[in-house]
Amino acid sequence: MVTRLLRGGIVPLLLIGMLTMAGVTADRVYSGYLLTLLTAGAAVGSVMLSVLLSRLPAWMIAPLSTAGLIGYLCFALIFSAREAGIPADLLVIAKEALPDSIPRLLAALVPIEPQPDTVTIPVIATWLTGLASAELAVRARRMTVALCLPVLLLTGALWLVGPSAERALWPVLVFGGLAVAALAITGRVKTPETGIDDKTRTALRLRTSVAAAVGVMLILAIATAGGPALTNQVLEKPIDPRTLVEPPQLDVLDENPLIRLSGWALQPKQRLFDVNMAKETRVRLAVLSDYDGVTWKVGATYRPAGRTLPEVPSVAAKESVQQQIKIAGLTGKLLPAVASPRQVSGVRVAFDQATGTIIRPDGLTEGLTYTVMSQQEKPDVNLLPGAEVPDATTMARYLALGPGVPADMQALAQKLGADNGAAYQRATAIERYLADHYKLDPQAPSGHAYPNLAFFLFKPVGHGGQKGTSEQFAAAFAVLARLLNLPSRVVVGFAPGEGKREVTAGDALAWPEIYFKDIGWVPFHPLPQSDQLPKPPEEEFKPKPEESEPPPPSEAPIPTLAPTTAGPIATGAAPPVAGGPDYVVIASAGGGGFVLLLLSLFVLTVLIGRARLRRARLETGTPADRVQGAWLELRDALRLAGRAAPSHLTAHEVSDHAATAAQRIRGKHRVRLAAPPVNELAGVVNTTTFGNVGTPDEQAEIARARVLSYIGELRARRSWLRRLLWTLHPGPLRWRRKPK
Repeated sequence: MVTRLLRGGIVPLLLIGMLTMAGVTADRVYSGYLLTLLTAGAAVGSVMLSVLLSRLPAWMIAPLSTAGLIGYLCFALIFSAREAGIPADLLVIAKEALPDSIPRLLAALVPIEPQPDTVTIPVIATWLTGLASAELAVRARRMTVALCLPVLLLTGALWLVGPSAERALWPVLVFGGLAVAALAITGRVKTPETGIDDKTRTALRLRTSVAAAVGVMLILAIATAGGPALTNQVLEKPIDPRTLVEPPQLDVLDENPLIRLSGWALQPKQRLFDVNMAKETRVRLAVLSDYDGVTWKVGATYRPAGRTLPEVPSVAAKESVQQQIKIAGLTGKLLPAVASPRQVSGVRVAFDQATGTIIRPDGLTEGLTYTVMSQQEKPDVNLLPGAEVPDATTMARYLALGPGVPADMQALAQKLGADNGAAYQRATAIERYLADHYKLDPQAPSGHAYPNLAFFLFKPVGHGGQKGTSEQFAAAFAVLARLLNLPSRVVVGFAPGEGKREVTAGDALAWPEIYFKDIGWVPFHPLPQSDQLPKPPEEEFKPKPEESEPPPPSEAPIPTLAPTTAGPIATGAAPPVAGGPDYVVIASAGGGGFVLLLLSLFVLTVLIGRARLRRARLETGTPADRVQGAWLELRDALRLAGRAAPSHLTAHEVSDHAATAAQRIRGKHRVRLAAPPVNELAGVVNTTTFGNVGTPDEQAEIARARVLSYIGELRARRSWLRRLLWTLHPGPLRWRRKPK
């Protein structure tokens, strides 16, 4: 009687508690507590319905419980849709939520908002688990088997959370305590009287003790053998199930919206969208972080999100800005909003937390209306003059450049960075130079690859150069900034103004941003004023001739030339031989031509061989091979500069030696820009040579850029004669090929 009461009363309550703890575990990646309430309701409904119907035949339980699941799921869909502000009837909600509930749940951005499509799977899983476990525990009295199902549900909840939430032991501990209690309550069995004599009983106890001891020894052996491997997994980062689902993809125009600026500039009256906001600020459309020398790309990973968006990491102060936006002629998937949005209502969005931009996976349609509450950053401008930028390891993505940077752009970056030691000073030098020497022209052709930027920066005005749209200004600024070790990116957006405005294509523009330590991303404005006449950039950076000193006065008389009139030949002078070839002249000319030919062949062989050697080292092979090639280029440069690094030095000692060599090599001119450091390259070389991890392409690109910048600065410090000998030296072609 007591056992039946326990199974019929306390055991169902323990099962409900265990199912609820599984819901609490999954709710750690949801916003609010709605999922906990819905899964607890599913646990209560499924278990209690099975207990109440326990007197019916077993074959009737599954259909009746399925009907109860359908009813409760309808309630959960309607309730979660109302809480999420989704105005639709039950049929539309169910048709949209049920077919794609699994991929939407796995692709949703954390924290997941409890919406119909994100609560469907947890509710169904909880109900079915409650039904099966209650039937096994109450009707079949198989408690151990019944507990396996809630354990599987808890495992699924932990897998769903993955690395997206902090560790929380208390739900698991409560779950384990409830399971132990269920086993303890249902495991009390009265031992029947068997009539075994004492001698037999003693023998059985001895055998039982021996078997128990052997079992304990086996358990200890298994724990000793597999314990270290198991404990190492405790600190391992779990698999994120969100990586199993492909996030929403962008088309070409959205992946690189810079190419849309020239088209918008030709139709400045085209109405794109309407906006109403109480503050005059820029509306952001996309953030472009990756550049390969041809195209700036968004490179973002968008995850489906609810109305509440996670906070973008930032150290700057923020202020709230609310916008009401109505789409008109704007196409694509990118949604315009002030940076950085925290709440979006009226539209289902996907969000990239790294850049703080949003998209509509289904695409924009005319008349689409939504409201955004943004937390706009307000950097402290007083901290900028002394601010520094992070090291290349943490900002490698925002320093990477594609291969083939034009030499003129590298030289221009070095000149702009001269006499500007602080990071902010280097950035403002680029900003002033572009604003003072170039013209903003809406009719300029589109393009921001290396050839386009070189045409914009260096081509004379008469040939169409030195003018462009905000595309060229922002792209040129970002590339020059990366050449000066400033993390940069390009932003595409609009400047609509304050109040209720119609945003047209003429309001579209691009601007660059630089990241500073303890401040965050800071925008710059390299565009010239509308009434400003550009200065010729050639006058700014034309080489100034060196001042020549007059020769010292000579005390000896200056000889004069004899008159050219004919006169008697001096005594003893041999008269010229009339007629016949001058064999001496012919032999001298032939020998000189042969020597000149050999010299030309030598020069061409050295130049072509060294160019192919550098290309093979820095542009071909695996990333690890390119890192090793960059290290070889550094050691060869030190040897060419007469500061060869001893072979016994470690990589970091060689980098210190390179810094010392650059300081000692000054030439006759004052050095205006410090040689770029190569200590990061030493760390990458050690990791590549002695580590077991692979070398990413970004590290190889950084190594190539650092070495080329250092070699260029080291070579520039030499006199013109030493630079010529540097170029023609055949040593790198015959020196060692493997790093030591």
